[in-house]
Amino acid sequence: MGRSQSLPRGGDPRFGPDADDSASPILHVDMDAFFAAVEVRRRPELRGRAVIVGGVGPRGVVSSASYEARRYGVRSAMPTSQARARCPHAVYLSPDFTAYTAASRAVMQIFRDVTPLVEPLSLDEAFLDVTGARRLFGSPATIARLIRRRVVDEQGLTCSVGVAPSKFVAKLGSTRAKPDGLLVVPPGQVLDFLHPLPVGALWGVGERAAETLRRLGLATVGDLAEAPLGMLRKAVGAASAAHLHELAWGRDPRRVSPEHIDKSIGAEVTFDADVADPLEIRRALLALSAKVGVRLRGSGQVGRTVTLKVRLADFRTVNRSRTLGVPTDTAREMFDTVWALFTTLDPGERIRLVGVRVEGLAPAQGAPRQLTLGAPERGWREAEAAADAAAARFGRSVIGPASLMGDRDPRRNENPPHP
Repeated sequence: MGRSQSLPRGGDPRFGPDADDSASPILHVDMDAFFAAVEVRRRPELRGRAVIVGGVGPRGVVSSASYEARRYGVRSAMPTSQARARCPHAVYLSPDFTAYTAASRAVMQIFRDVTPLVEPLSLDEAFLDVTGARRLFGSPATIARLIRRRVVDEQGLTCSVGVAPSKFVAKLGSTRAKPDGLLVVPPGQVLDFLHPLPVGALWGVGERAAETLRRLGLATVGDLAEAPLGMLRKAVGAASAAHLHELAWGRDPRRVSPEHIDKSIGAEVTFDADVADPLEIRRALLALSAKVGVRLRGSGQVGRTVTLKVRLADFRTVNRSRTLGVPTDTAREMFDTVWALFTTLDPGERIRLVGVRVEGLAPAQGAPRQLTLGAPERGWREAEAAADAAAARFGRSVIGPASLMGDRDPRRNENPPHP
């Protein structure tokens, strides 16, 4: 289910926090307005105000909005310009992924204190299977209350929890419980919970698919559940029809998979105006490489394939990749790689967006290392790790990527001015 999909908050006692949870061992924990909440936590003067985190330029996109901002119709993935029109008095902040990653690690550790069966979906949400934790901590709903209390007490943040017999229903439950709530769906009440929901609540049903289904008279999950499969196949295709039919009847056999890891880590930026100046592009790639390096080291991973993404002014998108001899988590090596890839493109093209991504991830512990582009044995990686530690203590803004790596153009011997 997409972030824009909203469901009515729970109030039905059949699905309340005191409903029968004896056969509902799956929890979906979703942090409330996570990025915005982290910003409010470190800036208490923002409490009670509309706070919007995302790209602040004319082409920016909302990443997170406090519930005070959501009252004005502001939602994640909305263009920032539209958010400003709806909520001009809000406080607009650029994302600080270093802070959000640190908060996420702390929250995920609370989950893992309860059960090893934790499957993170993103920085702000995860599935938990608490089957084996019942003897120590109590029923699933009791465990959900414990987690919510610890998140508030230890992190100063709130979360919403869905408790259900399956992952799909648990995720819907946490959405309906928002903000700062708990909802239990017993197995015998799954269809009563699902079938009145709008058809767009089903995973895989975006706005276009929902409109297609509504034109066929399928407005609710219950309508879709009763629809002939042949009708669904014609509307959304055979594979999607089978998938949606199973979900509409509450059938989701997937288990919580703690082995799940990100397949790639990346970052990108859309320029406020199309850019052709190579120095400005270098600076952007330098900052993006630094951001990806922080995320890699924070997650304890390294990657072997470095990818450059460039979107031109006419919206054509170009991707170039290079696979390194050994995996890396150093921003310097990523930057030199993407800059070398960039220099192979046609000069003079005006550029709308650039991105840096690292793929082929593996645990950093035990991974082979090599000296980074002629660096001494204790060089760039140690400098970047030291910068991570300083940023955790004093804030990332005091240490820019250029101050760590310089802005040497690898095509030339001289050093251009620092950004």
